[in-house]
Amino acid sequence: MTVCDIIQKKKERRVLNGEEISFFVSAVADGSATDAQIAAFCMAVLLNGMEEEECALLTLAMANSGQKTPRPQGGGVYADKHSTGGVSDSTTLILVPVLASLGVRCAKYSGRGLGHTGGTLDKLESIPGLTTALSPARFERQAEEVGAVVAGQTNETVPADKRMYAVRDTTATIDSIPLIASSVMSKKLASFADVILLDVKYGRGAFMPTPEKAEELARLMVSIGTAAGRRTAAAVTCMDAPLGSAVGCNAEVREAVAVLRGEAENDLAALSLFHAALLYRMATGASKEEAETAVRGAIRSGAAFKKFAQMAEAQGGDVRALEDPSLLPLAKHCAALTVSAAGVLDIDALALGRACALLGGGRQRPGQAIDHTVGFVLKKRAGERVAAGEAVAEMYYNGENGEAFSLAWGAFRTAETFTPRPLIYAVTGG
Repeated sequence: MTVCDIIQKKKERRVLNGEEISFFVSAVADGSATDAQIAAFCMAVLLNGMEEEECALLTLAMANSGQKTPRPQGGGVYADKHSTGGVSDSTTLILVPVLASLGVRCAKYSGRGLGHTGGTLDKLESIPGLTTALSPARFERQAEEVGAVVAGQTNETVPADKRMYAVRDTTATIDSIPLIASSVMSKKLASFADVILLDVKYGRGAFMPTPEKAEELARLMVSIGTAAGRRTAAAVTCMDAPLGSAVGCNAEVREAVAVLRGEAENDLAALSLFHAALLYRMATGASKEEAETAVRGAIRSGAAFKKFAQMAEAQGGDVRALEDPSLLPLAKHCAALTVSAAGVLDIDALALGRACALLGGGRQRPGQAIDHTVGFVLKKRAGERVAAGEAVAEMYYNGENGEAFSLAWGAFRTAETFTPRPLIYAVTGG
């Protein structure tokens, strides 16, 4: 058996068995499969799909491709949450400390920016000194001592997914339901989470264009998680417009801090608290009302912000940056973006995400450094009425990029009438 044999079989739309999937994943993990072969396999899966059993086998093989993090000795319930990717989605930075401050531990492996979407690790690393490269032992220790840890996969943890994730980012194979499901769930199953929540995005700024496709992905991931013995739920949510009022790493960390301080009320805050309450219910058996009261209390009391600072400090971060925005600087150039006609505002999340990436906030190749300072700060939200010539956003950049500028200006449109789709479409599992 060779890697090429497996690619050929999937190219011919045939079903791979467990032995073949394990062989391929081992080749990815040990480096014997080249990036070109991984890309060919991913494209074959994207074009030809996978059976549910194939996807489950791929997920388990990837989860077992490296060293699993041992469960801490201290006990307690562990929760994990994952978003399939969106624009201005910093919910993890809010949800993790909220839950940890309420006694529900969160030990989470996250990813970097993928395509036009921002990555949680990139955002956290905006905090000076903070590292997301934690050994399994350090990850376990922080989970037990702090109750909150967000880190990246090391070479020891899910190495097969780490390689496939990087290749997918630069080969137009991001939006494959089996590859998304196996990537997400392999990281979840490699950790020790008891309860798992999946935020599956749909719309212009998501990899799933329709709520029906998003629900298909949600049900597949819930099925994989449940079969593996984890209590799993998924929320299908809208990503037509940016979730928050900031796009870009430093700007988004600033906004997450504002939410944790109770200083921001928008879709980002609403969805973060919705997710936190749902996970709290799954972890504790609390009622809907009890959970909502608890998470809002964590914000009001300052406990959630304090826990975020504690987590950041444990990972080497300079917590002064959470108090002093100048330590999370925005790019040196700022341009006001205006609309030409009065009306109800619509904002294209995909266009803004792509613009941010082109300004330096995203990657064009695996491992590329990004510019944490570039991005956008929205002055108006989708669905608001605006006047002709009114400034609706600020664009921060360090170098000119005609394509990025064109995308940014084109992201804002007005119409006589416009009604944004509901933020939460469906919840499944749990």
